Amino acid sequence: MLVRQNRVPFNRARATVVSTATLLGIALAGCSGSFADNNPAAQAAAASAAPAIQTASSRNVAAALPDFAGLVDHYGPAVVNVAVVGKSQPVNNDMPGMSPNDPLNDFLRRFGQPMPRGNQPPPRGEGSGFIVSADGYILTNAHVVADAEEVTVKTTDRREYTAKVVGVDEATDVAVLKIDAKNLPTVKIGDPSKLRPGEWVIAIGSPFGFENSVTAGIVSATSRPMPGSNYAPFIQTDVAVNPGNSGGPLFNLQGEVVGINSQIFSRSGGYMGLSFAIPIDVASNVQTQLVSTGKVTRSRIGVSIQDVNAQLAESFGLDRPKGALVGMVEDDGPGAKAGIKAGDVILKVDGTEIDQSSQLPGLIASKKPGSTVNLEVWRDGGVKRLSAKPVEIAEKGVKVANRDGVEADETAKLGLVVRPLQKQEKQQVETDGDLVVEDSDGPAAAAGVQRGDIILGVNGKPVKSVEDLKSAARKSKGKVVALLIERDSAQIFVPVRTG
Repeated sequence: MLVRQNRVPFNRARATVVSTATLLGIALAGCSGSFADNNPAAQAAAASAAPAIQTASSRNVAAALPDFAGLVDHYGPAVVNVAVVGKSQPVNNDMPGMSPNDPLNDFLRRFGQPMPRGNQPPPRGEGSGFIVSADGYILTNAHVVADAEEVTVKTTDRREYTAKVVGVDEATDVAVLKIDAKNLPTVKIGDPSKLRPGEWVIAIGSPFGFENSVTAGIVSATSRPMPGSNYAPFIQTDVAVNPGNSGGPLFNLQGEVVGINSQIFSRSGGYMGLSFAIPIDVASNVQTQLVSTGKVTRSRIGVSIQDVNAQLAESFGLDRPKGALVGMVEDDGPGAKAGIKAGDVILKVDGTEIDQSSQLPGLIASKKPGSTVNLEVWRDGGVKRLSAKPVEIAEKGVKVANRDGVEADETAKLGLVVRPLQKQEKQQVETDGDLVVEDSDGPAAAAGVQRGDIILGVNGKPVKSVEDLKSAARKSKGKVVALLIERDSAQIFVPVRTG
């Protein structure tokens, strides 16, 4: 690859030189008009030489551009179309946005002609994927198969298979499918760490349903952080990617898959020159875990980090901005036990250099909980080597109530997602509370409960755990639960109507 990449600018430069020589020849001929006008032989020679020079120039330009046809012929059959049928949703046509049990609906029925209720047609969508094993395992995006009732995989030879969703990992937007087949064509997995900006890559997928479409471009950047994603340092390209390309492979010139096309940046909803792919090593790790255990386990070391800018690099004595600056270390966490301190700059994880702080969460998350991770940190003008044993990341929150409110007990009517506060968090906000709201909907949201509120009690009784909250809500009499919450250092009661 390196040889091929080095050859491209050389050939382009040579083509430019030839073209410039042609223009100079024409200009010189114009300057010496008397010779050309009075010499028919010279005129004939010039006329015959120009096409030859242009042809040579065209050949040089063509030689500088890669030919993707062989790659597509060889690996294209391993790329599949993924067609999805979602869940049918009930619809109430009496009054859009109104509950069927709303008393106003009864009033409207008496004085108007109600529309029949029924189900909306099931939503349908399409995406792409690629076969990673001859026995039928396929990688695609999680958002392609989210809430799917039926998934159909179509191959390039027009065969169709009903696929099983083996597992979905929303954190990385990776999903694994399985079809019942053998001796299938497969892709070759590459190493995304070797990608360089300016390198040619191609995408194969089904944009807008046009199956097996091929687009080409270059790598614009690597390790690009994206909002809402902590575990996938994206590959940015200018390859044309549109709706339907999601889940398809990103190939390098060696025919190796280096990423899964996942996102675009757009103000119009269509391609605008910025597309992003999940590195294939991240996806392969997710695949291995989903196939073997059915879930993805990630690790943490209990530190908060930020980028190192030029001013911070100078103040810490670094030669340039790099690494992840530690802002806070969780008490009794793996980082604290390893000796990490606030103000340390983490430079390497198991030998991998950290250029931007966004690389660190993904690297740590990929480590096995309890394993030994070797760190290099910058402290007091020198490098220190530490060893940490990361722990598994717990679920973000415990849902006290499901969002559709179909459970029978009182906890199902609150509509809260809460989690215990960590010791460090309690110290930071100076609270005696133990539960923080991560999300609210339904009655809780309608009552004004917000993300970040700290729950202190229910109906005048203190709560210290999720079970306390469930129990207090369950024992509550009447249709209103009084939540005592703390917000912005102030305590207020919020009545939540559950009936």
